[in-house]
Amino acid sequence: MLDRHLSATTHPRASSENVIVWQDYRITVLGDRLFRLEQSPSRRFRDAATQAVWFRNMPAQAYTAEESKDALTVTTQSCKLIVKANRTDCRIVLGGKTLAIDNRANLGGTYRTLDECNGGTFVCPPWRKDEVTHPVDLGNGVCSRNGVAVYEDAGSLTLGEDGEVKPERGDGTDEYIFAYGDDYRGALRALYRITGSVPMIPRFALGNWWSRYYVYTDKEYLRLLNRFDEHQIPLTVATVDMDWHYSTRMEDDLHITEKGRNTPFYGGNDGWTGYSWNKRLFPDYKKFLREVKEKNLHVTLNLHPADGVRWWEDCYGEMARALGRDPATGEQIKFDIASPDFINAYFSVIHKPYERDGVDFWWIDWQQGSKSGMDGLDPLWALNHYHTLDNAVGHGAPLIMSRYCGVGAHRYPLGFSGDTYITWDTLQYLPKFTLTAANVGYGWWSHDIGGHYHGAKDDELYLRHVQFGVFNPINRLHCCNAEVCTK
Repeated sequence: MLDRHLSATTHPRASSENVIVWQDYRITVLGDRLFRLEQSPSRRFRDAATQAVWFRNMPAQAYTAEESKDALTVTTQSCKLIVKANRTDCRIVLGGKTLAIDNRANLGGTYRTLDECNGGTFVCPPWRKDEVTHPVDLGNGVCSRNGVAVYEDAGSLTLGEDGEVKPERGDGTDEYIFAYGDDYRGALRALYRITGSVPMIPRFALGNWWSRYYVYTDKEYLRLLNRFDEHQIPLTVATVDMDWHYSTRMEDDLHITEKGRNTPFYGGNDGWTGYSWNKRLFPDYKKFLREVKEKNLHVTLNLHPADGVRWWEDCYGEMARALGRDPATGEQIKFDIASPDFINAYFSVIHKPYERDGVDFWWIDWQQGSKSGMDGLDPLWALNHYHTLDNAVGHGAPLIMSRYCGVGAHRYPLGFSGDTYITWDTLQYLPKFTLTAANVGYGWWSHDIGGHYHGAKDDELYLRHVQFGVFNPINRLHCCNAEVCTK
């Protein structure tokens, strides 16, 4: 079973007073302008929480339900829901207008990542010529021009009372109908009521962040922080990108030899996943963390968990024993975010010790696909969910930085929009991208201020990017490791 703190509090069962069953539908009145509309030929409906929706335990709602020859009309003080046997014939009556229940007038939501996106358009990287250029699909939010928006939740997996994700999905359709007209704040409040609120973020997250994808030594990093002090540029967060651990990015670290083994750190993602501090760069990482903390800075480290834990990691032996394995075999411990045992050990063995050493939170840089050991379980969602719950232990407010993982992702701040291009087109697109995300309740964006790669050094572009960052939710100064970075 999952450790207790990794189980979120949910109240998914609706009061029977708010539920109507008619033909093969179940209608739940969750508010005077919010309805749940399920349709199942077998009348098998889901009462459990889902990955997105956690709360349906609203107090008794004021409504009437009137059945006619071919329809059921549910009337509240603000609108009417007209349900007919054919779902496409169902309607909302709002402000004297009869409206189809769809997303044709939706104002959009947001997207998982802007990796390989330039100015709102995904481009073909040179090494993936099979793809075609296409615009970012922002999906749907809960706000629309005609006043009606729909969220379909049937595809979400079930979130059990024990905190574990279950492979069960809805049988049929499971729609949440938001009929809020131009009361967009009301629509967002309704979304938060059923999915959960946005956690308060720690105050330090609102300051300036320093981040760079670069092979720093401890001395280089501390010298850089001293230069910021000398120029009276205040910082609150110090990011150490992936080279805090052993990787492919230093020639001396390409091989580790132990007991006759010679293991290369190259190919696929082999050099991206790592959990052992690189002692060539950080001979005494605990001392480094203490010195950074003495500057009143908070520390985050970059994670790429896809390749699990391999035999050369400092934590390998303890991790193997925690999972009931013999460390002497040297067998790779695969990343298995669908396994409660792996999740427990992942946090207690790997991450919590580093937090005790001074790491405040984790930058989950997941880019390794959407499949896991459970059909339909997106590893990004699971990482965001469980990392946030785990980080809440020992901290005043939980914090992660990671990519958007779907409706409900606002519970896991902060959002990382991905490796953005260093172009004027991208800078022009980012304000729109930031704003439309609010339509799905997602507000705490952290963009790569200055841009990450695929561009050239341009002082004015950088200055304008920083100006945007000042008025952005999070101002995280970031870049790649070269003036021109193409990969």
